[in-house]
Amino acid sequence: MYIDTHTHLYDEQHANDEGHIQRAIDAGVTKLYMPNCSSATIEPMLKIANQLPRHCFAMMGLHPCYVKENYKEELAIVEDWLKKRKFYAVGEIGLDYYWDLTFKAQQIETFETQIDWALHYDLPIVIHSREAIQACIDIVAKKQNGKLTGIFHSFGGNAVQAQQLVDIGGFYFGIGGVLTYKKSLMVEVVKNISLAHMVLETDAPYLPPVPYRGKLNESAYLPIIADKIAELKNIPVEEVAAITTQNAEIIFNKRMD
Repeated sequence: MYIDTHTHLYDEQHANDEGHIQRAIDAGVTKLYMPNCSSATIEPMLKIANQLPRHCFAMMGLHPCYVKENYKEELAIVEDWLKKRKFYAVGEIGLDYYWDLTFKAQQIETFETQIDWALHYDLPIVIHSREAIQACIDIVAKKQNGKLTGIFHSFGGNAVQAQQLVDIGGFYFGIGGVLTYKKSLMVEVVKNISLAHMVLETDAPYLPPVPYRGKLNESAYLPIIADKIAELKNIPVEEVAAITTQNAEIIFNKRMD
C-alpha cells in the first residue's frame, strides 16, 4: 500500500478525467491527502473527501501564492473551517519567494498564524517552500515546542538543510517526481537521508515523474517515485512502500478514522 501525502485531486485540470482517482487506488495508492490552496478550492476538495471518505482526506490552509490584499479575509475562512470540521493537516502553507515578493511580510504573518492554529488543534502542517526553504526552516525551528510535526512538501533543499530539519525533529521530507529528473539535486539528498524521514507525494497534476514529463501528473504514478528511491538506496521497493506508508500514518494518525 502507498500513501500520496500531497495531491490536488480537485484541480480543474482533472475535470475531464473522472478515472484518475480509481487508477490511483488500482495502483495501490489507497490513501490520498489533499492540500487546500484558497477559499476557491474548498468546495471541490470537500466534495471529493465526502464522496470517497475511505480514500481521500482534506487539509485546510492558505497557500502562500494566494496571500494577496485580501489575505485576512482568506485566513478568517480557514480559521472558521478549522473550527467546524475535521481536517488531517493545516496545509498547504508556507512561503513562496519565486513568483512575487509584493506580499512577503504578509506571507510570513500568514505562515506563522497557521502554524499557531496547527498547534492549537494538534494538527500537522504541510509546508510549501519555493525559493524560501531556509526561511521556512527558521520559522519552524522558532515555533517548534516539541509538538509541531509535518511535511516539507516537495523538499528541494540541500544536505545541510535536510540535516537541520532532522535535528529540529517532527518533520518529514515529501519526495516526488522531481527525484526522477535528470541531474536532480534531490538524488544526493535522498541517498543521504534515512528512509525514516521520508514520505511519498505526487503534487498531481503537477511535477510528473519521468517518463510522464510534459503530461499531467496523477497519483497512480506514485510507485514510480518509490521505485527510484529503492534504486538509489539499493533496497526492495516493498521496503520503501512499507516505511513511507508507516511514516505517513504517524504524521496523520491523530486524525485517522
